[in-house]
Amino acid sequence: MSENKNLRYEKKTVYELAGATVVDEAYEYAKNYVKFLDAAKTEREAVVESVRIAEAAGYRAWNFGDPINAGDKLYYNNRGKNIFLMRIGTENINNGIRITAAHIDSPRLDLKPVPLYEEHGMSFFKTHYYGGVRKYQWLAMPLALHGVVVKQDGTVVDVVVGEDETDPVMYITDLLPHLARAQGSKSINEVFQAEKLNILVGSRPVDGEEKDAVKAGVLNYLYEKYGIAEDDFLSAELSIVPAAKARDVGFDRSMICAYGHDDRVCAYPSLTAMIDSTDTKHTAMCLLVDKEETGSDGVTGMQSSLIVDVIAEIAKALGGNEAAVRANSKCLSSDVTATFDPNYADVYEHRNSSLIGCGVCLCKYTGSGGKGGTSDASAEMVGWTRRFLNEAGVVWQISELGKTDVGGGGTVAKYMANHNIDTIDIGVGVLSMHAPYELIAKVDLYEAYRAFKAFYQF
Repeated sequence: MSENKNLRYEKKTVYELAGATVVDEAYEYAKNYVKFLDAAKTEREAVVESVRIAEAAGYRAWNFGDPINAGDKLYYNNRGKNIFLMRIGTENINNGIRITAAHIDSPRLDLKPVPLYEEHGMSFFKTHYYGGVRKYQWLAMPLALHGVVVKQDGTVVDVVVGEDETDPVMYITDLLPHLARAQGSKSINEVFQAEKLNILVGSRPVDGEEKDAVKAGVLNYLYEKYGIAEDDFLSAELSIVPAAKARDVGFDRSMICAYGHDDRVCAYPSLTAMIDSTDTKHTAMCLLVDKEETGSDGVTGMQSSLIVDVIAEIAKALGGNEAAVRANSKCLSSDVTATFDPNYADVYEHRNSSLIGCGVCLCKYTGSGGKGGTSDASAEMVGWTRRFLNEAGVVWQISELGKTDVGGGGTVAKYMANHNIDTIDIGVGVLSMHAPYELIAKVDLYEAYRAFKAFYQF
């Protein structure tokens, strides 16, 4: 019998399947993505950028109690830390909503409420790491301070230090190799402790100060530049992030190295696909949410009741039944997965790992061990997703997050599924995930955009 290769499943690259035109489009699309990355290093900044992009496309602010009508293009800004975009379709709302859900928070270091201290002629900020970081990766590199300070009178002060070429940067010291012999016999967690992730912010004493003269100099700078005193740290959200910009990687410029690919590499194409999709039949939503890296809790996380409340408002305004709307909705949990890295091949199961350049990644389940912490999309949902991807010519691949008992991770998928909404994970493969600088392929980013656009319009 002659072999029929059409019966086989084989991963192929975007370069093979899509051709030069799509690759050129991917490189062009990546230019604006890089601008988004550099402008949106925190969830608050991502919301600001998303509002700017949405309003330029004709979306307007909506609040609970405002009218909702077919044809409306609306956004709900939730406390400046997550945003829901909504395009109201013309079909019966009981047919459901097409939803993408990505997160815009990333692993980082947050300042503690009482962060500033001086020791042996140096002044530092104390930090509390946010999300799953490998602590040693944050040492001995230029860092920037981003966030807001809310003063007692309610005044909000935006703070960004370290991004402009004329700014000073922040820094965490590391131990010189000449004195690090004893570290070799200890575990990573023993050597790199959270309480040693202290940000060096000054070493020049103020003349005439008898106590903590270096700390006094830092406080003087903060007051002169931002009008804030030490007790204002108590009501602040200040984060430490890498100071460098996103950059092309490789002689062929095929990849991008940047802070925050997880999960802005899915958030940005979800947002732009929503704006660029022309379908006016389906009601669509793009959710860009906070707190995924710490469990999706809180009023800006995906476990809050906000999504249920918004769907209820839409259903009520359009004469639908909110339970029917949820039951007939479909959601793409737009989050990253791990790209196979041949340098660490032993932790991947290569047949079910995503490969760089092979398109957007479909994950039936995430979680860990025996599928713990996952919603595990049904075969019907996977089949429906395959259909719209293939009909749109999107290059995609199936993937898992490493070997079964090696580790694992989760997304917002299970929180959406808990509301009786069929949900599946789909996103971009990332190398060096959760590092201060992560890496993705431009063609994989673009296939994610094409996938989300096809979903909104299918």
